[in-house]
Amino acid sequence: MSRFLKVKCKCGNEQNVFGNATTKVLCLQCSKPLAVPTGGRVRIVGKVLKVL
Repeated sequence: MSRFLKVKCKCGNEQNVFGNATTKVLCLQCSKPLAVPTGGRVRIVGKVLKVL
């Protein structure tokens, strides 16, 4: 089941990320990666705050 995740970056920005994203998700403020695709689920680099 696919879900959205609220992820917090090290810079403090909170952003929603799709759990099965196929491309690298970057922070909108500092451009550091928040999620990296692994073929199925993404590997979350930031801190997961909530599952939406």
